[in-house]
Amino acid sequence: MKRLSVLPQQCLLLMTCLLMALEAVPIDIDKTKVKAEGHVEGEKVENPDTGLYYDEYLRQVIDVLETDKHFREKLQTADIEEIKSGKLSRELDLVSHHVRTRLDELKRQEVARLRMLIKAKMDSVQDTGIDHQALLKQFEHLNHQNPDTFEPKDLDMLIKAATSDLENYDKTRHEEFKKYEMMKEHERREYLKTLDEEKRKREESKFEEMKKKHGDHPKVHHPGSKDQLKEVWEEADGLDPNEFDPKTFFKLHDVNNDGFLDEQELEALFTKELEKVYDPKNEEDDMVEMEEERLRMREHVMNEVDINKDRLVTLEEFLRATEKKEFLEPDSWETLDQQQLFTEDELKEFENHISQQEDELRKKAEELQKQKEELQRQHDQLQAQKQELQQVVKQMEQKKLQQGNPPAGPGGELKIQPPGEHKAGDAPKHPAGGDQPLPPGHVQEPAVRTDQVHP
Repeated sequence: MKRLSVLPQQCLLLMTCLLMALEAVPIDIDKTKVKAEGHVEGEKVENPDTGLYYDEYLRQVIDVLETDKHFREKLQTADIEEIKSGKLSRELDLVSHHVRTRLDELKRQEVARLRMLIKAKMDSVQDTGIDHQALLKQFEHLNHQNPDTFEPKDLDMLIKAATSDLENYDKTRHEEFKKYEMMKEHERREYLKTLDEEKRKREESKFEEMKKKHGDHPKVHHPGSKDQLKEVWEEADGLDPNEFDPKTFFKLHDVNNDGFLDEQELEALFTKELEKVYDPKNEEDDMVEMEEERLRMREHVMNEVDINKDRLVTLEEFLRATEKKEFLEPDSWETLDQQQLFTEDELKEFENHISQQEDELRKKAEELQKQKEELQRQHDQLQAQKQELQQVVKQMEQKKLQQGNPPAGPGGELKIQPPGEHKAGDAPKHPAGGDQPLPPGHVQEPAVRTDQVHP
């Protein structure tokens, strides 16, 4: 999305609030080069995907709204609560006709895309008679009852849906990570059950050894503290730690020069700390845990620094945080390996849930096996019926042959003459040598040989 760096802070509240992707991007940038190159006015800055299924539609709507001067002016005086409450959405009626036309087009494209996805989904289960309007109700980022025009209600729904989805995104990630850790422990314990006592002791000893090895790492600075930022200043930026300046630090790490440190720019600051604990080459280090640690660090700094909770850190908020006691004298930071991620009761409940799912899958597998056997039985039955039918047909043909329908010879002639029939040339000759039959009562006299007549 093209950032409007020439506008005040509030001008970006809507745009950046909606487009904050929450996934970490482990990058290590030479910030001295960033400072030297600067930012080109009008340069398009690519943002990471938000993870929302309507991400492209959201970006396109924002890009179009940015082109309207009136809407940008209203945005300058709007606060985050006005944006979330829907008050700003009513200003849509005053934007230019060109902007409204383009928004209408974007909405029609989005509705068409959703309908296509719905149809593909329903076709996969071979369903017919799809009610697109009913199915579109599950999409809360647009008004499906009016699929042709983009109204203030559409902007209001888009803002609220994106805000809610992004706010719940972190929570969902934490829950998934917890399930991941419990599954790891569950599988480990299940594996131990398959071993004899001696092998089980060796595996448990190895597990404790790996756990201890992972925990043996350098001290991790408190995220967002002066010590942590100075380490980035020195090692990543290549600057003198004795000349650390918060304002300069902020500008160095505001990569896109928009006047804010967003969540990705903050997460990039923790790479050095995470490298102290996690190494992809080490068997004992889990990279999934590293990303969870990064998320925890970013959330902590946001909670401490982001005063207006717009998911952005301004220069003013950042400088104010550097004046707090927690910045100069922070508490020690507990990494994941120092925390209990779940209780035995939670693990037991998780395992019960897994057991229930396995039982359901087992029942389904048994039902499918029964269906398979029944289909095979029906198939065998049909094959037997087919063979019986073929045998009956064969017997009928043989019976016809025995009842007087002899088979034909090689030339097609009948081998056995039916009664009363003669071959051509076998009929009695007429007395005069003709072929006509004799009249009734006439007795044919023997022919007189001319060579035996006496004079």
